[in-house]
Amino acid sequence: MPALLWLTSVRFQRPDGGCLEFSEDVVTTLERYRQNAAGATESGGVLLGRLVLDSADIVVDEITEPTVSDRRSRFFFFRSKERTQKRVTKAWCEFNGTRNYLGEWHTHPEDDPRPSPHDLANWKRIARLAKYEQNFLFFAIVGRLQIRVWEIAKQGTPQELSPIESTQL
Repeated sequence: MPALLWLTSVRFQRPDGGCLEFSEDVVTTLERYRQNAAGATESGGVLLGRLVLDSADIVVDEITEPTVSDRRSRFFFFRSKERTQKRVTKAWCEFNGTRNYLGEWHTHPEDDPRPSPHDLANWKRIARLAKYEQNFLFFAIVGRLQIRVWEIAKQGTPQELSPIESTQL
């Protein structure tokens, strides 16, 4: 399995036939937060991006990064809402309503990341209560060797997205 460092983009097949793509800049940023060191803490933030017009395709152009207000440990990440919401609102305004809140990301200190029961419950709560434009959100977990992504509708259950062969340098 290649390290994320060599990937220029990461793509996933959505259940509706569309594609979710993480831009090169997003992949580069996620790479910095992989928990490769023995004491590395979990990191996380939100996914921001575009719904591609006249298609089911989505592009994640930007992610927020951990802030000093977040709580982090080896196996725990709690994102401070206030600072992140300011960035989400700013992105929405800067891009004339085309850069949307698309979901959340966080890291796990494992090669092939899997959501914990806490993750799954939290994702369902966020999908049900958060305000967002589309009918779904994405939740990404960045492991040491790969990224896994789940899609969840407002009242749905998480569905894991299948990776599509990614472009390599």
